[in-house]
Amino acid sequence: MFGIVRPCSHRLGENLKAEWMAHLCGLCLALRRDHGQLARIVTNYDGLLISVLTEAQAGRTADGRRTAGPCALRGMRTASVAQGEGARLAAAVSLVLAAAKVRDHVADRDGLLARRPMAAAARRVAAGWGRAGAHSGAAVGFDTGVLVEAVDRQLGLETLADHGTPILTVTEPTETATAAAFAHTAALAGRPGNATALAEAGRLFGRLAHLLDAVEDQQADAASGAWNPLTATGTSRTEARRLADDALHGIRLALREAEFADGRLVHLLLVHELERSVDRAFGTHACGHAPEASFGPPPGHHAPNAPGHPYGNPFGGLPQHPDKRGFWAGCAAALGLCCTCKVCCADEFEGPWSRKKRQGCCANCDCDGSCCEACQCCECCECCSCCDCGL
Repeated sequence: MFGIVRPCSHRLGENLKAEWMAHLCGLCLALRRDHGQLARIVTNYDGLLISVLTEAQAGRTADGRRTAGPCALRGMRTASVAQGEGARLAAAVSLVLAAAKVRDHVADRDGLLARRPMAAAARRVAAGWGRAGAHSGAAVGFDTGVLVEAVDRQLGLETLADHGTPILTVTEPTETATAAAFAHTAALAGRPGNATALAEAGRLFGRLAHLLDAVEDQQADAASGAWNPLTATGTSRTEARRLADDALHGIRLALREAEFADGRLVHLLLVHELERSVDRAFGTHACGHAPEASFGPPPGHHAPNAPGHPYGNPFGGLPQHPDKRGFWAGCAAALGLCCTCKVCCADEFEGPWSRKKRQGCCANCDCDGSCCEACQCCECCECCSCCDCGL
């Protein structure tokens, strides 16, 4: 799973959590139904925003939900999931962008893709996803060519960008792609008057996605020698944060111009959770849980396996993650984690292959008891008037 909007279940509340999961599972199942099991790996948190936006404008309908069968990722439970044109558009966009990402990794010869057999296989998968995404997009009246063209232009801009190039020149193709996808939800929902506002929200969301990805990867990219837009253009983190905050404000203003049948989930995801995503990327938001990173202990707090080390053996001897599991043993462990929902709900779990201690998706959330915690105030009102956002 990937994406910049990763809401905490503690903040969502029961009703909005169920709605969010319905769209997430709906995207996953739309990918499986139309494109096969392998396509499900491109399911992502940001892609489901397309489905959320479509339903928020059109309103919930009886045929907009169906009961899905048991799934290991839901602890073998059934669930009500979203279906329809919004989910299909989300699937098409996810496939096309994932195909572009694979081609980018192949071109960069990343990891195993530096080997010719793996690169050839990846190219075939990417080509298949691209065709499938185009077919699904056409079925709901969306031309995925704008996405493909934007990705191709992105590669050219990255090649030409150097120190002094405006960072917004580099983010433009991503902005164009997301603007087109967001705007088309207005057509699907029968609210053409929303297209301009949602295109603006989508453009700024694409800018944020690109900036936050660059911020989070900058240190790792520097270590590996990979290209990073902030480093390549000489953009400071201070300037990146200013642009991110401006984008947040612009999204909030754009959403005010759009009309929704029920905009609570859209508001929570694209206003409150997106703001938290920015704080998380820049490391400026204090978490309400233990101050640990998502994958591993906080740096500089303890020496490995020292007394009191949170990830070491308190009784001495071997650490708690002695030897990595083999491939098949790790697969079995991963299935067990999925079936018990520990990856999502547990405060801490053992990595299936590495056996290192990791935190669940909700362990590092920032539930701070604020007015809009879990957006409970939004459960009973449409405008979230208890917040200072004016919506």
